[in-house]
Amino acid sequence: MTDNYSIINGEFYKTSEANVLITDLAVQRGYGIFDFFVTVKGEPVFLEDHLDRFYNSAAIMRLTLIPSRETLKKLIYGLIEKNNMPDSGIRITLTGGFSSDGYSLAKPNVLITQNGFVYNKESFYKGINLVTHNFQRQLPQVKTIDYLQAIYLQPFIKENNADDVLYHNEGELRECPRANFFLVTKDNEIVTAENNVLWGVNRKKILSFTEFGAKATTVRLEDIDTAKEAFITSTTKFVLPVLNINGKKIGNGLPGEVSTKLFDNLYNLRMNG
Repeated sequence: MTDNYSIINGEFYKTSEANVLITDLAVQRGYGIFDFFVTVKGEPVFLEDHLDRFYNSAAIMRLTLIPSRETLKKLIYGLIEKNNMPDSGIRITLTGGFSSDGYSLAKPNVLITQNGFVYNKESFYKGINLVTHNFQRQLPQVKTIDYLQAIYLQPFIKENNADDVLYHNEGELRECPRANFFLVTKDNEIVTAENNVLWGVNRKKILSFTEFGAKATTVRLEDIDTAKEAFITSTTKFVLPVLNINGKKIGNGLPGEVSTKLFDNLYNLRMNG
């Protein structure tokens, strides 16, 4: 594989040579945030939305002294050009910095990496199976680098013949570790959790499609039993139908009409701007 370039604090490095010190709080305490977006034909998709979330996460986590929005955009476009990788995924990571005592915040390190990524539309028709688990992420409005629980639950997910886990908090549905969750109710309402979840960019787009009338509200575990459809949304998974939860089919166990229409709308927006 060709060794492409990454960026650390505004400087380009061969990815194989890019590194940070072990005193960084991201290493010592898992303190840091990130955001991830894709590029299509050399253009970042929904970049302003992702940067909005990135800077909001940084502010909440008290990570200051970071590049301006315009500086960051110049670095991103510079990386796209230097790597000559038109279809890709780009991750911006902001760490807690090199802490003198392994606990106090320091000047953050800004890492930007790029890898090839092309969305495969066939994944929509394959769908996904989920298993539920009672868990509430801390600081859910922040896209942190903390995926401890999600990784810890990998054996549990496999034991339940599922592809991923769907969190709920004492019966109130939340999200998957890397995706937002939507239901189409028995009354044909499209709903997703309103509070204590990450406000995903694709989630935002679907809620903005006024013709569908999707809304953020309280969604409960028992709503799954009567749901006509379910799907998850994320940058990499896009709109992905949920075919089965806890071993029970959702609807007829196939991608539904609402999921398909939303997929088509979002796909066109993503590909054509």
